[in-house]
Amino acid sequence: MRSEPARPARILCVGALTLDTIFRLDRLPDGPGKFLPRDAVQIAEGMAASAAASARRQGAEVWLWASIGGDATGARLVAELETEGVDCGYVRRVEGAKSAIATIFVDMQGERIIVPFYDPVTQADPEALPFADASRFDAVLVDVRWPGAAARALDAARAAGIPAILDADVAPAAVLEALLPRATHVIASRPAAAILCAGTTDAGEAVIALARRSDGFVAVTDGGAGTAWFDRAAERVRHVPAPRIVAVDTLAAGDVFHGCYAVAVAEGRPPAEAIRFASAAAALKCQRFGGRLGAPDRAETLAMMESYAS
Repeated sequence: MRSEPARPARILCVGALTLDTIFRLDRLPDGPGKFLPRDAVQIAEGMAASAAASARRQGAEVWLWASIGGDATGARLVAELETEGVDCGYVRRVEGAKSAIATIFVDMQGERIIVPFYDPVTQADPEALPFADASRFDAVLVDVRWPGAAARALDAARAAGIPAILDADVAPAAVLEALLPRATHVIASRPAAAILCAGTTDAGEAVIALARRSDGFVAVTDGGAGTAWFDRAAERVRHVPAPRIVAVDTLAAGDVFHGCYAVAVAEGRPPAEAIRFASAAAALKCQRFGGRLGAPDRAETLAMMESYAS
């Protein structure tokens, strides 16, 4: 077992912060009607926020740069993330605008329907970075939901010589194309990779295509099928399997993966080990209902990582 780092990793997460209402149903709706859930929860979530909370549970020091409305929902979102130990001092509040919300249905197999709302005013591009020097962080992780801030943060991370990590999820092609060359680490979902790679659906083929277009580390996540990544030294695709589990709720699994991957990279773990660390955390989350609330702590993650890698 690898020794623990001398100090906590310092991670900046940039992007989405939403109020999610999650309903667990026997099956997903297939038409109009009234559907009675088995369970429900309302939490502060969103890609960057969930990644930030997950990284914090791994022992990292974490800052969140997101944008919210100057409403009661925004105040609630910040309070919940601060309870997790995430520093929300960089969160921008836009008076007169609405904070992001989403309604999510999850079925008994862990599949889901997501209906999000983002106020364009809240998501307007920032005029500047909220910090003077990105070198105070060990890694910067951005998502695709606040592209203007993501671009600024990735550029600042590159300039500071620290990992600039892009969580490349489904988004307009123009957004993905603008962020791709700015990142030193691109971790794309298979659907996002298909957007970037002209419809390529095979994860291995997508990794090769992305490697041709990026000078950094590239990987494509494919849920329970694991993660493909490109080994530039050997000039070949490698694969890290995912732990075999029965999924209860896959919501926020990708966010947990990316937050924990950022921690692993900041700690200096090599690529395959960083992916195993992130995969272990995401697998544990998938076995628990409640979105990011199912994210594991460090001890749980390391135990899962050791058991499925052996």
